[in-house]
Amino acid sequence: MLTAIIDYESGNLHSAEKAFQRMAREVDGGEVVVTSDAEVVARADRLVLPGDGAFPACAEELRGHRGIYEAMVEAVEQNGRPFLGICVGMQLMATTGHEYRDTAGLGWVQGDVVKITPSDSSLKVPHMGWNDLVIDHDHAIFDGITSGDHCYFVHSYHFRVKDPAERLAHVDYGGDVTAVIGRDTMVGMQFHPEKSQDIGLRMIGNFLTWAP
Repeated sequence: MLTAIIDYESGNLHSAEKAFQRMAREVDGGEVVVTSDAEVVARADRLVLPGDGAFPACAEELRGHRGIYEAMVEAVEQNGRPFLGICVGMQLMATTGHEYRDTAGLGWVQGDVVKITPSDSSLKVPHMGWNDLVIDHDHAIFDGITSGDHCYFVHSYHFRVKDPAERLAHVDYGGDVTAVIGRDTMVGMQFHPEKSQDIGLRMIGNFLTWAP
């Protein structure tokens, strides 16, 4: 079993690599590698797409790494490999991002990525820090997780999901903010599981053993 964390030059992946490798050992989840090699992406059993920064820049970098991009799309769309998007990696699953300019996403989960606008003016943007998950729909990724568990967020834009069934969890930040999305073999987390202590590690372990 091989899990590939895709490196397309969008952020420091060291903490994610260590967290996934730790949980792979704990749950017998096989090998975890950080890779920019399209052949490794193509043969991986699971794919993780992280992302830090602005939606347009991440989308441009991902599509600019054409071998990786094409291998990832084929693995997910045609071969049904389990996929996890993290932070902007989750947002890239959307139809369109509206940060700075309209930018096409992967279109895997219909919806738009828009700026957070809290109803309470005292709440700062970016949304940064710990927040309580509210689980909207049961999913294997939530095994051992309950509403009220804390995860760590750092973001200024959020995912407005078109189909409510594909918003698996949210948090309250002056209004609903999507926290977890998913359909078929795909799941995405707006927060950073690798920085969310035991709860995040548990969800990483769940992904590594998920059999959709």
